[in-house]
Amino acid sequence: MVNAAEAYRRNQILNAPPEQLTLMLYNGCLKFIDDGISATSEKKYEDANTFLQKAQRIISEFRLTLNMDYEISHQLMPLYDYVYDRLVEGNMKSDVNQLNEAKTIISELRDAWVGAMKKARAEKGQGKGGKGYA
Repeated sequence: MVNAAEAYRRNQILNAPPEQLTLMLYNGCLKFIDDGISATSEKKYEDANTFLQKAQRIISEFRLTLNMDYEISHQLMPLYDYVYDRLVEGNMKSDVNQLNEAKTIISELRDAWVGAMKKARAEKGQGKGGKGYA
């Protein structure tokens, strides 16, 4: 049986607009990178591997879903490739510096995404009192 918290989380995901799902993925990726860094620092390498592979899967999803009809996608793809490579290398070598580099890039992309969401919401006239999501 699914508990109430899990049902709530599942409902949030199923009803979220695409831009909110992207934000959730960025936040999830950052959480998994943080967890991977902590596990690596504690020499819990199996746990680190699990967390970092989850972050890698999110980055893979970002790469697979880029619409290459847009110029921004041609700029994001190399960043996602680089982050993915840092996650793999950092995981294989237990190198927290590479993991932190990946985290920094994803944090910046997430922050830019939040800014874009706020701008889009403002342009639609939803401002702070509207039904926006950022």
